[in-house]
Parts: sequence; structure tokens; C-alpha cells
Amino acid sequence: MRLRTLLTAGSAAALLLASPAFAQTKTIKAVMHSDLKVLDPIWTTANIVRNHGYMVWDTLFAMDEKLRPQPQMVDTWTLSDDKLTYTFTLRDGLKWHDGKPVTAEDCIASLKRWGARDSTGVKMLSFVASFEPVNDRTFRIVLKEPYGLLIDSLAKPGGSTPLMMPKRIADTDPAKQISEFVGSGPFIFKADEWKPGEKTVYVKNPDYKPRAEPASGLAGGKVAKVDRVEWLAIPDHQTAVNALLAGEIDYIEAPPHDLKSLLQADKNVRLEVYNKIGAQYVFRWNTVVPPFDNEKVRRAAEYAFDQKAFLQGVIGDEKYYQTCDAMFVCGTPLESNAGMDGLVRGNFAKSRELLKEAGYDGTPIVMLHTTDIAVLTNAGPIAKDLLEKGGFKVQMVPLDFQAIVARRLRKTPPQDGGWNGFMTAWLSVDMMNPLTNSMLTASCDKANFGWPCDAEVERLRDAFARAPDLEARRKIAADLQARAITYGTHVPLGQYTLPTATRSDRLSGVVTSPIPVFWNIEKKGN
Repeated sequence: MRLRTLLTAGSAAALLLASPAFAQTKTIKAVMHSDLKVLDPIWTTANIVRNHGYMVWDTLFAMDEKLRPQPQMVDTWTLSDDKLTYTFTLRDGLKWHDGKPVTAEDCIASLKRWGARDSTGVKMLSFVASFEPVNDRTFRIVLKEPYGLLIDSLAKPGGSTPLMMPKRIADTDPAKQISEFVGSGPFIFKADEWKPGEKTVYVKNPDYKPRAEPASGLAGGKVAKVDRVEWLAIPDHQTAVNALLAGEIDYIEAPPHDLKSLLQADKNVRLEVYNKIGAQYVFRWNTVVPPFDNEKVRRAAEYAFDQKAFLQGVIGDEKYYQTCDAMFVCGTPLESNAGMDGLVRGNFAKSRELLKEAGYDGTPIVMLHTTDIAVLTNAGPIAKDLLEKGGFKVQMVPLDFQAIVARRLRKTPPQDGGWNGFMTAWLSVDMMNPLTNSMLTASCDKANFGWPCDAEVERLRDAFARAPDLEARRKIAADLQARAITYGTHVPLGQYTLPTATRSDRLSGVVTSPIPVFWNIEKKGN
């Protein structure tokens, strides 16, 4: 009798534990390429903040795996015969995380705030005559003249993404950061558990209504298949790799190339490139303070850099990098080598000659150096070495990336807390055309940090926006690249890809995408 009673009690306990209410939470523990310290994805172009944005918010359109724009929050849309009026109707049932419905006015306010900061948005809004709400789910964008890149702009995946927010949040001054983080995306940000330097937490949004199509890139059905995602801040790469090997974490977004062999040796670890189009290295200078306010000095740096030596030093494995003279990325419709003849080949004699002609007095340039992102940690010292061989004197200032994000906004001279240059990297999807490539914007004070100022670059960007077809865009893009290189907006230093490391015995369904996303991922165990 006693045995029967115990069995009955044990069976009841087992049933309770197996029921949904008692099911254990499925959590993905991930280490991203950087810690999250800023939460407004419109206020900054930092990749980690954009990644955070895709977790919490959603977009009107999104790029699929083949980089084609697809409706996302939008259900249907039309374009008038005169190509001046776009009408968009949102999908039924879209809700903010606070339970309120997503409205047309929310989307209009979001587009206006994004368009005040992002280079693609600024250009798009220059063609817009008005935004007109039709009803709660429908709105119009009325143009001053036809603009064939409007849908592509709304689907823009990189940099500052046009993420939709509630109107009360989107009405925040674009120059100030938002203080509420209510989205409509597949995950909810747990502000009460966010501890910079330790962890960032997201939980599944039970009210999210995914599209019916399969996930494809950043488009299709965003189905959250786990209950919780934790981004853990582990700045030491060896410690992160050891944690993955020990099964303490499930995912490392960007393990450094010099630790790949440890990961490859474990049969339970998968190394795979999910961002197939990769990223582009860039040296960015401050054009408003000496010495890079002088075009000849900028030209000298273009000669001093050596793409192949740089990539060999930073990446090492030829499987994961390629030299590329195309400002708009190799392997894309706008690929060109216009204006690049003889540049980024380590011509140190020519660099020194130009510095002498420019009257460079040997004052060290202050180069900000990122210390906490694997793909940038080695980039600074190698850039320093190449520039010094070309006749520059360089003072490196080591900072974590979030400190650089803040400091690069200062126009003051280095002695007053400013800067002269720094190495950075942009996803190739950010750099693929003259409107999304924010390094190319040359609108003076309105340009991105570095503040290039060249009327001809801006004229050609306008011409590209008005071009009627791809052939015309190719011609303008080549002319634009040649002019941007001559003026010196920035130095493109080749392309690379990074494999992501996951526990193959636990995770499946990782989406092939230029941006790391956590919908569609299934996890075995907890």
C-alpha cells in the first residue's frame, strides 16, 4: 500500500513537472561582439545597438536572404500611376509590448525621427512632401518627385535602421536618447535585468504575430522558439571560448580568428558564417581639425595604407578576407575600382612626399583604438604601423568601443578631448550603395562623425537617388567613388567574414543574415 501511494504521488509530481506551467525555461546564453551600453538604435550607428534594436522593434520592410526588400509590418502597399504616392496598410493584430495597437501615426513619427539622423533617411525625406495618416492602419507617403529607392530605404538593414516605435517614444528629440524601450518585435527587453558590463536579457513576446512566410534573412516569420535570451558580457575572448567549450554558454557571435582551432577541435561546436556578405574595414578621419583637414594629408594616408598587409595582420586566414578596391563592396552590382589606382598598396615614399608638400609638422595624430571588439583589437596597431611607415607620427588612445562611440562625436581638437582618426568596420550591407554608406555622406556639419564637406560628392549622391535604372546608378556610383577617394571621405581597407560559434548539440535553426538574430533558433535542453 505504501509503495502504491509513493508511485501515485511520484506520478502526479511527474505530470505536474511535465505540464506547461512547470516546464523549465529555454534560455540561449550568448556572447556578442560588444557589451550593450546604449539602448537607442536611432541615436547611434553602433552594431551592437542595432542588434538590440532588431530584438525589440520591428520594421515596415526587411531584406530577405538574397537582399531583396519584403513587407514585414506592412500587409499591402500600392504606388500611384504618377509614382508620387505610396500607400501602406499595416498587418492586422500588431501590438506594442504594452498591449496597445500599432498605428499609422506611430509609424509616421518613427520615420520622421529616423530620417532626422540616418543618411539614407535624410536623403529619403528630402524627396517627401508629406506623410498622411488615412486610418489607424493605413498611411501615405507623398513625394515631391519620383524616388525609386523608397522601399529599399524602408528595408535598410544596417547602421541606423528604420525601426518602428510608439509615437510617444518616436516624438523624442532625435538628438536625445529615448528613455522607454517598448517595441512590437518578437522579444521584450527586460530593463529591470539589464546590467551593463554583466548581461542584457530578452524574453519571448507572447503577443507577437509573425508573418506566415518562413524566416529569410531579416524578413519572413520571426518565430521566437525560446523563452529567454541572455547576452552575457565576457570581454576576454579566451574566457568566452572556454565557456562555450564547457557548455556554460551556447553562442559566440564573433570569436577571434586566432582561437578558431580550439573551437574546430570540439565536435559539439559549429563554426559557420551566417553573414555571407561580410563586412568592410574603414579608416575614418576627422576632417575638421589638423592634420586631416588638409586633402594632401588625407591622400598621403591613402597611399600609406596597404590592404593586403593590413588584412593579413588582422584576419590572417585568407579563407575569411579579400582585398577590395570597391567602396561599395566587391561582389555587388555597384562594384568598381574607380579612383583607387595605386592606393592602399603601401606606397610609403609617395605618402612621405605628400606629407612634405602639405607641410605636416610631425605632430602626432591621435588615433582612437578599440580594445574590446575582436575584429578591431589588432586593427589599431597595424594601422599605426602602416601610417608611421608612411611618415605620420601616431599616438594610440586605447578605449572600449562605447567610449569611442561617445568621443567620436566631438569636433574639438585632440588636446581638448577630440580625435584625428580611428579604425572601424561596417557591415557590407551598410556600404553597398551611396545612400546607405554613411561614411560617404559629405554634407559638412550634417554628415556623420568626421564631417566630410564636399559639394560634388553630395551632388552625385543626389544624382544617384534620381537615377532611373541600375545601369545609370552604376555609372554615377563609379564617378562618386572616384570623387570621394580624391576628396578623402574615408579609406576602404578590404572585406572580411567572421564565423559564429554555436553549440551544435543544443542550437539549430540559426538564420543566415547580415545581422545576428535569435528568432527561429531552437534549443535542446534548457
